[in-house]
Amino acid sequence: MFQERNRFNVACLVIGLAFMVVSCGGGTEPPPLAKGGAPKEAAKKVEPVKVEEKKEVVKKEEPDYQYNPGGKPDPFKPFIQLSPVRELTRTTPLTPLQKYDLSQLKLVAIISTPDGNIALVEDSAGRGYFIKRGTEIGKNDGKVTKILKDRVIIEELYPDVWGQTKKNEVLLFLHKIEEGGES
Repeated sequence: MFQERNRFNVACLVIGLAFMVVSCGGGTEPPPLAKGGAPKEAAKKVEPVKVEEKKEVVKKEEPDYQYNPGGKPDPFKPFIQLSPVRELTRTTPLTPLQKYDLSQLKLVAIISTPDGNIALVEDSAGRGYFIKRGTEIGKNDGKVTKILKDRVIIEELYPDVWGQTKKNEVLLFLHKIEEGGES
């Protein structure tokens, strides 16, 4: 078996060499020259070949690129402002009523006076606060606009998706105590 494989390898090698010799060797011979020497056409064209002079292209040196951030957004600054802008511009400290969300306050009583109505609101801890028209209340810059017999109307300012300030009216209703217990 070793001899058969060796013979096969030798045969492949011989065929490959024969193929290379045939492919490299054959070519057309140039036509024989006439007895008079060089052909007439070749004699006429004995002029020296002109070599074109290469002009060196002068490259302008460009200054190194420098990034100018003017007029471009900062890629590391978030697109959405997470903290409200009004908290950043506030100069006066918050009152206790401005620290509560309006949902945490409960309207307990409304007192009618000749100067206007006064309301009593209570927080979740049971502390009471008197409010009147114009009192600032709630986390969203709310102001008491009206105090009626059975409710208080509060106007809040909030930023919408596009950053514009919108107004929202919030009502706090007075819960009446029913007979037989508190509501």
